[in-house]
Amino acid sequence: MNKYFWLLFNLLVITVAGYVVVQYFILDGTQAGLVQMKLMFLSKLSPFWYVMLFIHAATSVVALVIGPFTLSSSFREKNISRHRVLGRLYMLCILFGGITGLYLSFYATGGFVGKIGFGLLAVFWLISAFQAFTNAKNLRIPQHRNWMIRNYSLTFAAVTLRLWLPLFALLFGLENFERSYAMIAWLAWLPNLLVAEWIIKQKLTKGQFETNKKNETAKVSA
Repeated sequence: MNKYFWLLFNLLVITVAGYVVVQYFILDGTQAGLVQMKLMFLSKLSPFWYVMLFIHAATSVVALVIGPFTLSSSFREKNISRHRVLGRLYMLCILFGGITGLYLSFYATGGFVGKIGFGLLAVFWLISAFQAFTNAKNLRIPQHRNWMIRNYSLTFAAVTLRLWLPLFALLFGLENFERSYAMIAWLAWLPNLLVAEWIIKQKLTKGQFETNKKNETAKVSA
């Protein structure tokens, strides 16, 4: 991966993670933008909703930050034991983040379309994590890595959602926010997943090319 792209990628991760930590765990989380936006459409939010929101925010931000370490091949090769520890922590965060995210999707802004968008994000987040975990457990490492790429692309929705929000507000205005949010509920993760599939395909193509090259070299040597 291009080092400048990787630098930008990690800068976005750190920026969004820092924003979430400050908003929900340093300042008054009940005054966070998401909560205030929600109160524009609902007169009251239950205490249980707030609990689920804070669990979702905490586990999601941890997964967002440690995800790049679990995906880094250089980190994995030099720190295999730490890779496994971080991987288990990551999976635990996805479990809690996915379950709470599914609950929160029933209260998502954007009407039925928004609810379905965020609901499917939570479901696919959990399914892809389960696939990554079971493949790792059965030592199917290439498949495990592919599922981790897919899963982290969904984790990265925390970043892309916050990139789409100001753009839609600028283009369509705050008066159309609910309609915009219904589209963002899908745009936050569907393009990410398509990029993940492209990356996986590129890796498979590269791996096949290197295998063929080794075979040709072996034939020449023979």
